[in-house]
Amino acid sequence: MSEVKLAAAVRTEFGKGAARKIRRSGNVPAVVYGHGSEPIHITLPTHQTTLALRTPNVLLSLDIEGKGSELAIPKAAQRDPLKGDLEHVDLLLVKRGEKVTVEVPVVAEGELAAGGNLLEHVLNTLSVEAEATHLPESVTVSVEGLEAGASVTAADIALPKGVTLVTEADAVVLQVLAAQAEEPAAEGAEGDEAAAEA
Repeated sequence: MSEVKLAAAVRTEFGKGAARKIRRSGNVPAVVYGHGSEPIHITLPTHQTTLALRTPNVLLSLDIEGKGSELAIPKAAQRDPLKGDLEHVDLLLVKRGEKVTVEVPVVAEGELAAGGNLLEHVLNTLSVEAEATHLPESVTVSVEGLEAGASVTAADIALPKGVTLVTEADAVVLQVLAAQAEEPAAEGAEGDEAAAEA
């Protein structure tokens, strides 16, 4: 996993007005916490931060003015509900060699058995523990040839070396559903005819 370097400035002004001013200047307010230290309120460049957050569990190398360099991973990002613009970021301090628990997206690949079956994602992510500087971006599971009624549990998914499953092993992640027959629509049509006759 590559590190993304971001320059961070320490924030001294707080509140909605200050946050709007920060966003207008092309930055986004953020808070860095962890390791029992006091939270550090910072600003990050919006464009570079938005690009970095496209990678799940990205490792950020923050160059915080007056405080040196810190490693962090994103924990939460608030976005404008209409525009989708980044409004605030929560970051967790990590150290090299430290194990952290993160949510990792599950990616299904392959074709289901013939017959118009549907793949349902019961869980979109798995909770895993891994070394902070080697967090997986996603885990991939093959659904090649699976038929209706088949399911994939968390334990069935191969994890990269050094990654431990935190999600319950028997939790269903994916399941294959049979294609719905057209009968319900036909029953509705018969009911309409009966109503028309009455």
